[in-house]
Amino acid sequence: MTQPAYDDDQVTCTDSELVIKHYYFPSGTGKRIPYSRIRGVARLELTGVNALRRWRIWGSGDLVHWWNLDPRRPSKSVAFVLDLGGKVRPTITPSDPEAFVLVVAAKQDAH
Repeated sequence: MTQPAYDDDQVTCTDSELVIKHYYFPSGTGKRIPYSRIRGVARLELTGVNALRRWRIWGSGDLVHWWNLDPRRPSKSVAFVLDLGGKVRPTITPSDPEAFVLVVAAKQDAH
């Protein structure tokens, strides 16, 4: 088994898919998304008018963005919104935003 290209306590990027950990709470199970399903990844700064969003520990406040369980989100300043083609968009806060976005871009180009 190969090592993940990116792995932290919230997100793992394998060769074939993005795994969002703690997506379904309280079961704690993750959501697996093949790179081919990802239509776009938008960076969302958790500052200014979006500063309140950093307090969304889990779930959705607007029925569009779905945040996985991340108790450390209030200390983070960047999130990523994943466009999968549906109304609900998984929104995540990886620990190393720059490394995460580079890996996902490379994986999308490869698929």
